[in-house]
Amino acid sequence: MPTRTPTRDQGQWAVSGRSPLNSDEVLKQEADGLTSRDRVISTYSKEGFGSISQEDLFARLKWWGVYTQRKQGIDGHRTASLTPNELSDDTFMMRVRIDGGQLTTEQTKVLGALSHEFGRDTADITDRQNIQYHWIRIEDVPEIWERLEAVGLRTTEACGDVPRGFLGSPVAGIAADEIIDPTPTIRGIVDQWIGSPEFSNLPRKFKTAVTGHPSIDIPHEINDISFVGVVHPELGPGYDVWVGGALATTPKLAKRLGVWVSQEEAPEVWHGVVSIFRDYGYRLRRTHARLKFLVEDWGPEKFRQVLEDEYLHRKLHDGPAAHPDGSPDDHIGVHAQKDGNVYIGFAPTVGRLSGPKLTAIAEAAEKAGSHRIRLTPYQKLLVLDVLPERADELVAELQQLGLQAHPSSFRRATMACSGIEFCKLAFVETKGLAARTVDELERRFAGETIEPPITLNINGCPNSCARFQVADIGLKGQIIKGEFGFQVHLGGRLETGRHLDESRLGRTVRGLKVTSEELPDYVERVVRSFLAHREEGQDFAHWAIEAPEEQLA
Repeated sequence: MPTRTPTRDQGQWAVSGRSPLNSDEVLKQEADGLTSRDRVISTYSKEGFGSISQEDLFARLKWWGVYTQRKQGIDGHRTASLTPNELSDDTFMMRVRIDGGQLTTEQTKVLGALSHEFGRDTADITDRQNIQYHWIRIEDVPEIWERLEAVGLRTTEACGDVPRGFLGSPVAGIAADEIIDPTPTIRGIVDQWIGSPEFSNLPRKFKTAVTGHPSIDIPHEINDISFVGVVHPELGPGYDVWVGGALATTPKLAKRLGVWVSQEEAPEVWHGVVSIFRDYGYRLRRTHARLKFLVEDWGPEKFRQVLEDEYLHRKLHDGPAAHPDGSPDDHIGVHAQKDGNVYIGFAPTVGRLSGPKLTAIAEAAEKAGSHRIRLTPYQKLLVLDVLPERADELVAELQQLGLQAHPSSFRRATMACSGIEFCKLAFVETKGLAARTVDELERRFAGETIEPPITLNINGCPNSCARFQVADIGLKGQIIKGEFGFQVHLGGRLETGRHLDESRLGRTVRGLKVTSEELPDYVERVVRSFLAHREEGQDFAHWAIEAPEEQLA
């Protein structure tokens, strides 16, 4: 394999060998993160929390979707000053990997039971289409794994320096206007390579998204690799491939490789891109170790050349760019399937569910003739295969559980990360604050319709788990003059699901910060300013980027 010499040693395996240049790389070479499962089963679950090695506790257990969670009672003023040991509780967050967000009602019932029995009824839908538990005891982890795996679920590589859970179109295989069903692509990759030592030591995490829906209902610009359905004028339906997107503290939007890839080729191309990241990705500094930095340095042309020449050993077809058709990408409401049934999208507030609610959702779905549920990348939930004559009944039943098929624009378009309730990195509360803010905005805007809905993304720290840089109104948690609050980002947008001329990160206005207490007032003020000053047909993202600062304050 040809080597390239960067301006300085970045710890690239294909350039300078595998000698680890920092403690994180030493730890991963000493023992693969996947090996921690055996220690959980044989030792830690029997001897308790105190028996867990520091290396497994704060690193390798992530390979099995298990993180220490924040100790209760530590407020945001102390987040940056305490050590991981001081911040960590003796219970865990656990992510259940649900690739493409695809669940059966049987699986959903198991998820509900596990939440109730082991997670104190916590069960949040993440924007990675996972279910996230809290309060998990190490003693209970083997039984949780056993019961998940009995119904085809797992936590394998839900976290860690590995290929994380795959985003996929929530309406894969059932939408009447679908370009290509991404399910075979997702299953082909997951079945072959997830849990494989071939990719269990990447420089950092690697995120994948796949859709064949014309709304582009996954945020393809902010994943390490995305396959987006497109029709080639000569070759037919396939994928437009994007690489190198990610947010966090140094956000970068993905770049098109300019190729068309068939359904059959997609797993091989995915394998090649992940291999490039493994071999050429930067490992010297973890803050500089995501694929986005390599793509930024190389550019998409060189990246494509290396992929074709060194990994695929053939040229890929040039292909057209995929663009969203402008239809809603969150799939909320009642929609026709191609088989005559309907699917219904519901909005739980900021993805917050519970064990009993999961069980009740599955039971209600079965009463309506369904055995399939999908989670979305926007912390929402779909029930598929509903008999048309039972749709109204299901809508009413889930309404009683707090899941709305016809929500207000604010309930529909608000997301929040875990925040200080459970996250060791957070400075502020997010989930509860978001729920209260939605309730208050619904009261203040009662009877008013805002289309398209204005996205409100609330994040507890700078790491952007809730994608604050690409929201209409994005909020980054921080301490403001001793109070809990947010830096405000305005006008961020992705092409995903919206007919826009470009994707871009939100703008910040100097000095524009709000405390948690001021949040409902600020959102109302800026939304009313938008409604008063926008041009005809202008959406919030366009207006916020162009508006004078005094209209945004």
